[in-house]
Amino acid sequence: MAKKKLENLSFEEALGELDTIVQQLEQGELSLEESMAVFERGLKLSQLSQQKLQGAEQKVQMLINQNGQGTLTNFEQDDNA
Repeated sequence: MAKKKLENLSFEEALGELDTIVQQLEQGELSLEESMAVFERGLKLSQLSQQKLQGAEQKVQMLINQNGQGTLTNFEQDDNA
């Protein structure tokens, strides 16, 4: 299966591929060259995921500011729910 270009991956696809890469590396069955190539793609996927999360956080912050809320507050889930 051909790998998608990084810029065409959704956040969920990037995380899924990153999970697969971690599993491949943990199994230890790849050659050194394959491991290095997979590791490099994993780093790029991690960076892409972080960028997408930062973009989403900025968008949420903008929406909150537009609605007059002003600041983000930490979400605390009630353990009794």
